[in-house]
Amino acid sequence: MKICIVGLGLIGGSLAKAIKKNTHESCFGIDIDRGTIAGALAQEAIDGEMTIDDLAGCDVVIVGLHPEATIKFITENAGKFKKGGIVLDTCGVKGEIVRAVEGVCIENGVNFLGCHPMAGREFSGFAYSVDNLFEKASFIMTPTDRTPMRVVQDISRLAYNIGFAKVVVSNVKEHDSVIAFTSQLAHVVSSSYVKSPSLLKQAGFSAGSFKDLTRVAKLNEDMWTELFLMNRGPLVDEIEHIIARLTEYRDAIANNDAQRLHDLLKEGRELKELSNNS
Repeated sequence: MKICIVGLGLIGGSLAKAIKKNTHESCFGIDIDRGTIAGALAQEAIDGEMTIDDLAGCDVVIVGLHPEATIKFITENAGKFKKGGIVLDTCGVKGEIVRAVEGVCIENGVNFLGCHPMAGREFSGFAYSVDNLFEKASFIMTPTDRTPMRVVQDISRLAYNIGFAKVVVSNVKEHDSVIAFTSQLAHVVSSSYVKSPSLLKQAGFSAGSFKDLTRVAKLNEDMWTELFLMNRGPLVDEIEHIIARLTEYRDAIANNDAQRLHDLLKEGRELKELSNNS
């Protein structure tokens, strides 16, 4: 199988390294940054550089760009992909991506499959890519009723070969709804949390909980702005829900209501334990 990764950032670069480490597939790269290409070649993360005109020879093209750039790249180059080949994206939102590109791919005889590697770091760029990023991660696929079953099977097999621990088949609505809670809300909360006036006083007073809650505040604001706005409906629902829960805690504490506070904390602990067992 001949694979090309477009955009060798953290995810694209890590996919390239994992493919080279764990499979026998050939892997090539496209990136506008000459330093990134040079680094990928030097580290043998790719077998070589490609141009857009080379895409017709690739069985699988993985587009590892930000959401808006992903849509632009696929729609503008839909006629240059291999007929019958497979194009994947790696974006953290699926609804707008799939709606924007699936049709134009099908019109050009190309199979598109929305995908989301559930892994990341608080850094971006090829310099931070690693070959083991996906070892404990899930690989989510969101096929539609227009996606051939062989495409789902082929990419599922490739994901396991790359090193993903689990492959999850979902749909765009479910993906975007759940991801608003499991990923996007966490980034909103972390970014909000570090805006406390107490932040610069925390040295010597912080431990694991502070580190855990603040880790993802170090984000790429360009990418996350696009992701949040593309999934604004489900994300706003999650933000409203957490505001309501925080209000309950605030009121119990402000009113010195020990029993209410105890019940809220107990409920939270039990829900966490339940989620660990599911």
